[in-house]
Amino acid sequence: MVFDRERCKGCELCVTVCPRKILTLSPGLNSLGFHPAMITDASRCTGCCFCALMCPDVVITVLREEGENAARADEG
Repeated sequence: MVFDRERCKGCELCVTVCPRKILTLSPGLNSLGFHPAMITDASRCTGCCFCALMCPDVVITVLREEGENAARADEG
């Protein structure tokens, strides 16, 4: 999962929609003065893309790995 930290305005929509509750706002600020979203435990991400779909500013890109991790994500 990749966040465009400089474009994120910290609206928390991605945080509220994450079924695994692994997103939060960063304690640090971006250049716009917002706390950008960040992932707390990437190993628990299933790649569902709910966060990316919910983001009004399209600052989240979800990348899926091939192999074992992809099979695990499809099960979850």
